[in-house]
Amino acid sequence: MDRNARIYVAGHRGLVGSAIVRNLQRAGYTNLILRTHADVDLTDERAVRELFEQERPEYVFLAAAKVGGIVANNSFPAEFIRDNLAIQTNVIHAAHLAQVQRLLFLGSSCIYPKLAPQPMKEKDLLTGPLEPTNRPYALAKIAGIEMCWSYNRQYGTKYLAAMPTNLYGPGDNYHPTNSHVIPALLRKFHEAKLAGAQEVTVWGTGTPRREFLYSDDMADACVFLMNLPDDRYQALLGSDESQTGKFEPPLVNIGVGEDVTIAELAELVRQTVGFEGRIVYDTSKPDGTPRKLMDVGVLNSAGWRAGTTLVAGLGSAYKDFLDVDDRRNERSSF
Repeated sequence: MDRNARIYVAGHRGLVGSAIVRNLQRAGYTNLILRTHADVDLTDERAVRELFEQERPEYVFLAAAKVGGIVANNSFPAEFIRDNLAIQTNVIHAAHLAQVQRLLFLGSSCIYPKLAPQPMKEKDLLTGPLEPTNRPYALAKIAGIEMCWSYNRQYGTKYLAAMPTNLYGPGDNYHPTNSHVIPALLRKFHEAKLAGAQEVTVWGTGTPRREFLYSDDMADACVFLMNLPDDRYQALLGSDESQTGKFEPPLVNIGVGEDVTIAELAELVRQTVGFEGRIVYDTSKPDGTPRKLMDVGVLNSAGWRAGTTLVAGLGSAYKDFLDVDDRRNERSSF
């Protein structure tokens, strides 16, 4: 991507999009197209088409999505499938009409079957039932992958789907019930520390294994993929199964290649926050998928590896949480 290229980052205020914007700005990209939800409702087809007609982006990072943890997915399944289908359908089609050169569609590791072989390879897509707690979201993201694949086949577009593992970092959502596991634990341990509590309760058994990727590492991988030379980028776009007989979707996993148990994660968060009480587990709550570890061989072979350790990333994430908490307290004091 030329430094002056017109680059649209959809969802630039979220955890994923804000990290991509930071990476692009640090790299010297000066022509970023950024719109808030108030500016453009991405579920509105006409509004999205008008945006692309006016701005004519050359590259698109599709990071906009409705996201959340187990509670949010269980509570609002209709919104998770409806809004995500609408957002990605509108943006991908508008990108085609505007002749965007490359588009990177961001998804999630939950696209893979609940009991997929570990670590999960790109070829494991559509090989088994999904985890029920986030199936509406996962199905929407799978539809986005298929849409990229179909547009590549029919229109010769160059749309790639990148599936990050569980993300955390600056700009995360720290809502007490609708957030993902790391921001939820950071908030829970921090509040327990301030209250002088003797214990913190963590959902589930603590035995599921999860992989966690720092958001700035994820962004670096995304920009790396979009900057690959044409021949190497083209090789990631899969193939037309009707012609080759091979199941090769335009899909790349983004992760670190190693995981920890939820119990190990909780202990690391406890140490990061400085909470001195004990951890107890509410085994009446759901665990979710037993294990979710990404196979990152394709991305590693392309020349990229994650550089932030979980310990270092948790420290940065906690600092961000404290900054957010300070700003919240400042606003409430007026």
